[in-house]
Amino acid sequence: MLELILLVDDDDTTNFLNKRLLEDMQVAKEIMVCTNGRDAIEYLSDACIEASGKKCPDLIFLDIKMPVMDGFSFLDEYQNRQLDAQDHVIIMMLTSSASFYDLERLKNYSRVKKHYSKTLTKHDVQELLQEFFNRN
Repeated sequence: MLELILLVDDDDTTNFLNKRLLEDMQVAKEIMVCTNGRDAIEYLSDACIEASGKKCPDLIFLDIKMPVMDGFSFLDEYQNRQLDAQDHVIIMMLTSSASFYDLERLKNYSRVKKHYSKTLTKHDVQELLQEFFNRN
């Protein structure tokens, strides 16, 4: 079981459905939601760098299109602040409308392992657990 999964998405319905699926599958001890990239960066800056007692997530599901700070701005800031020094953190992109341009652009971010269409399915979760966490 993963320690922490971070959902970063501005859509409440998507967050609700994804969180419920992950809870039903008992994938993580804790599932945290941030509704924009800036809030997620602030949490990660504290949790993944300093000894704050907060957990650094094992897995981040990141929406591409969000207000305040979108997924690409999040990824740039994540790298700029060297939050990607935590080798175990895996980022999966979530999108409702992946353009070819967006998918090509994602290739510039080594931390991003895959992209999934919203909302997650049980199959998606099982696939990524097996591929990236050696779990069924």
